[in-house]
Amino acid sequence: MTDTTRTTTDAGTLEHVDPQVVIVEANVRTTAPLDKEFLASIRENGVLTPILARRDENGNIIVRAGQRRTLAAREVGLPTIPAFVVEATEAIADRIIQQLVENEHRTALTDGDRVAAFQQLAFEGLTPRVIAKRTATKQAEVKQGLKVAESRFATAAVVEHQLTFDQAATLMEFEGDDERVADLIEVATTEPAQFAHAAQRARDDKARAEEVARVSVELREQGYTVLDRDPGYYDDTYTRIGDLLTKDGNKVTPDDLPTDSERFVFVRSYISGSVETTHFVTDYKALGFSKDTGSSNAQSGPMSDEQKAQRRELIANNKAWASAEVVRREWLTAFLGRKTLPKDAGMFVARALTTHRSSVSDAMSRGNGFAHTLLGIDHDGGMWSGDKLAAHVETNPSKAGHVTLAVALAGIESHTSKDTWRRPTRDMSAYFGQLTAWGYAASDIEQIVIDHDTTSADTDSVDDVEEQDDDTVEATTEND
Repeated sequence: MTDTTRTTTDAGTLEHVDPQVVIVEANVRTTAPLDKEFLASIRENGVLTPILARRDENGNIIVRAGQRRTLAAREVGLPTIPAFVVEATEAIADRIIQQLVENEHRTALTDGDRVAAFQQLAFEGLTPRVIAKRTATKQAEVKQGLKVAESRFATAAVVEHQLTFDQAATLMEFEGDDERVADLIEVATTEPAQFAHAAQRARDDKARAEEVARVSVELREQGYTVLDRDPGYYDDTYTRIGDLLTKDGNKVTPDDLPTDSERFVFVRSYISGSVETTHFVTDYKALGFSKDTGSSNAQSGPMSDEQKAQRRELIANNKAWASAEVVRREWLTAFLGRKTLPKDAGMFVARALTTHRSSVSDAMSRGNGFAHTLLGIDHDGGMWSGDKLAAHVETNPSKAGHVTLAVALAGIESHTSKDTWRRPTRDMSAYFGQLTAWGYAASDIEQIVIDHDTTSADTDSVDDVEEQDDDTVEATTEND
């Protein structure tokens, strides 16, 4: 029942109401977790902060904000709780916005709660701009939430795994690929700082696999049998046509293969995304071909198990480096878009112009193309194209520090490659360490560079098996 004693203000009345009787209105919270500590506090101290409520046309008290406090009071058996009862509109949009704002200042709403609220507000006819303004949320975040709301798959991931809007939107790229989705959810829930790196690796792997699949379909339509693994130089069943000669002593090419015979091909992709096809035959003698005994492809012998393991690790690390580069450079672009730079930016530039002087000088001599990219300034990237950085500083004097830092960062970045992790140096260790100090979440492969022993002399750290690397990334089963 409701206590008849009330305090009236211009905005409403403070009343003591029975939590068992009041009606908990549909709330923006998709769940109302009542943890032990919260229940213990309510049991010991009661509800100290009044809930926000309204009275409907039948005199019922409707809880608008204070769902958890009301449910906890019911759970522990409190006879009454304080309620601030106001005259409020029945409008759904007003209710949702009021609940959003009130809850954000208490136990933070999950993104699952917020995506449901944004979706309902959109149903009520509010535009993203209006939702953002009335809920004090960034418009980009509202749009991201509404994008997630369009997908049951993404919405379920947000609610079930407590993912952020950005993480859920990324998962939408891989809907239907259960293995990749599971891997990304695992990273999001255990190592969220590494999610961007894991997502980029997944994107790159997916793109390479799709290109291999596309080329494979075309080859099958041409009558080829596409192999799911590279037979290798020591396979007795298949022979590479690159190791064969025609009767005239010329290298065998795909055009030399009769279309009425069985032709085999293996398709692989490179880190760059380009695709290579290797052609094979099974009975080269029957086709009139002979072995090229002077072929440069001749191998001294099969790799040992240890060399195979090193090879697999090398390929995986090269892939990881290529993906990390995308994430790192996107981060640098956002970093240079900040209004203020870190206090040690000047010191970093000074070090860059001395320690990395050759890299920075080389990039400058080529027109600072990458610096333009980092600053979001159009540039054709050509060595002789007009440098727009000077004009940018003239029109934006406050950005002089940003331009200087961009030139230094771009100079160093333009000279990073897979050799950076394979042959780490003290200077690169310090560079990547500085990025992490500024807030960049380094990937595992970049951490190898950061952890480089700065007390030892910088020497090549690549063994013989790595020197054989051809940057090949096979999107199908790798041959051992």
